[in-house]
Amino acid sequence: MKTHAIILESQGGPEVMQLKTIEIAEPSEGEILIEQTAIGLNYMDVYQRSGYYKMQTPMHLGLEAAGTVIKLGSGVTHLNVGDRVCYGPILGAYAKHRLLPAARAVKIPETVSDKLAAAILMKGMTVEYLLCRTYRVQAGETVLFYAASGGVGHLAGQWGKHIGATMIGVTSGPENCASILKFGYDYALDRKSDNIAQRVHEITDGKGVPVLYDSVGRDSFQASLNSLSPRGFFISFGATTGEAPAVTPSQLQHNGSLYFCRPSLANYVGTTEELQMSANTVFALLVDGVLDVSIDREESLSNIIELHRDLEAGITTGSTIIIP
Repeated sequence: MKTHAIILESQGGPEVMQLKTIEIAEPSEGEILIEQTAIGLNYMDVYQRSGYYKMQTPMHLGLEAAGTVIKLGSGVTHLNVGDRVCYGPILGAYAKHRLLPAARAVKIPETVSDKLAAAILMKGMTVEYLLCRTYRVQAGETVLFYAASGGVGHLAGQWGKHIGATMIGVTSGPENCASILKFGYDYALDRKSDNIAQRVHEITDGKGVPVLYDSVGRDSFQASLNSLSPRGFFISFGATTGEAPAVTPSQLQHNGSLYFCRPSLANYVGTTEELQMSANTVFALLVDGVLDVSIDREESLSNIIELHRDLEAGITTGSTIIIP
């Protein structure tokens, strides 16, 4: 059958993305064919499209989506035609139809729409592994979280508040600072005008925070380093302003015996068991009303170039979904 998908012949700017009609095969053993109804937009898509992460081309783009199973390959017994499923992170999401390993599909709860599933799955699993496994945030701790007005940031504020932590969010501009206070953050700092480390030490009575989550990279690195308490955890999970400087062991020692790590979602949902655990935890909190997903924008797949430009410019907030 034929479908349409975004194909990259080379990595580069948003203009390298091409919407093409392609032929899609029948599902082989262990695979399913799904008709997608909603696609999630993630900053990882920019890394892979731009060449920040070197990828072999030609390639399909996009990492998460939701849709309906329309065909089963041999050996697939835990899913049925008509089941609603979502997945991530697996390349090839920017498409109307796609083949998918059945073991990487997650059933969508009855009370959750496809749009919500596409908007929350990868972002929610990112928050789950960051706050619950990379560093297990405890009630009473103070947490610093960057890019708090984005989709991951919105969920992190709510999740941290649910745990019982005091959440400090960093974003850009007074409007975004005001908005994140609705998503679990106790304090909102503007990285364009605030001295982040100074404000953190004011909030914590000079102690600093035991853990921070930084997805900004180069521009926030020094402020982050200066915001930690002794034996604090610097968790770098993105680099929207470019790669952070190299960290030397002596630098960690002299700044208070700090810990520094650069985790990735793929390593935390690498097995089927880890994937299902993380996804089910996210959906349980969504169904229980702990997490509220802010879908701030919906666009057609044909507008993907404009979406990527806006994402790189930092003018998107909350979650964005793409309709194939």
